[in-house]
Amino acid sequence: MYPELFTIGDLTVYSYGFMIMLGAATGYFYLSNVGKREFSMAPEKVQLLVILIVVSAFIGGKLFFYLEDPSYYFSSFEVLKKSFRNGFVFYGSLLFAIPVVAWFFIREKLPVWRMMDRIAIVACIIHGFGRMGCFLAGCCYGIPTESFLGVTYHNPKSQAEPLHVALHPTQLYELFSISAILVLLLMLKRYQRLEGRLIFVYVVLYAAVRAIIEEFRGDIARGFLFDGWLSHAQFISIVLIVLAVVAYLVGYRKKRI
Repeated sequence: MYPELFTIGDLTVYSYGFMIMLGAATGYFYLSNVGKREFSMAPEKVQLLVILIVVSAFIGGKLFFYLEDPSYYFSSFEVLKKSFRNGFVFYGSLLFAIPVVAWFFIREKLPVWRMMDRIAIVACIIHGFGRMGCFLAGCCYGIPTESFLGVTYHNPKSQAEPLHVALHPTQLYELFSISAILVLLLMLKRYQRLEGRLIFVYVVLYAAVRAIIEEFRGDIARGFLFDGWLSHAQFISIVLIVLAVVAYLVGYRKKRI
């Protein structure tokens, strides 16, 4: 595919970073429109919220990425520099961003759960663009397959391994799954069903889908637990599903949701 879109002098525009930028911009426009129309949020408040989301997601995504194999990533400055340009763990971004935005909503006296529903939609938007960036860069690639769905990478700068072999396009599997979840969230929001609870729908559905898609992932460097029974992402998926269900039941019983 195209891990590098183009180069101007010493400046190289990477496909992954470019798609993340498009996703962040699209998420900003959605949140700006919804924030103004539904919650009377001033433009500067929306801008601050988006900055908090981007910064916390970047820190969390990078931290979890490095924790997958810290002895390797911190082995030399060159390795650290190279890995800084690409490589994120979405769950790290999600787990860092959620408490940050929740704190922001509380501080601004905004309806936390309704706002978290909008954040779920923004997360789908940014994540969808991010997975397209993964597909172009070749990261988060799948295991070899003889299926007609297989995608073959030839670019030597691609992160996919092995090259010249058809692989499961796990990035696209996730992109289509995220898109379906996004459509469902928008439909539920439009018909005012589960208002204030969409964040739980998002977390449970995405975690379940991610756990399944992990079975087709080929980038084994992300690590496994329990003697190879579960990948890190599958373990986090299970934990998130349990936490989301428990948090919803507790909030529902206390009539806070």
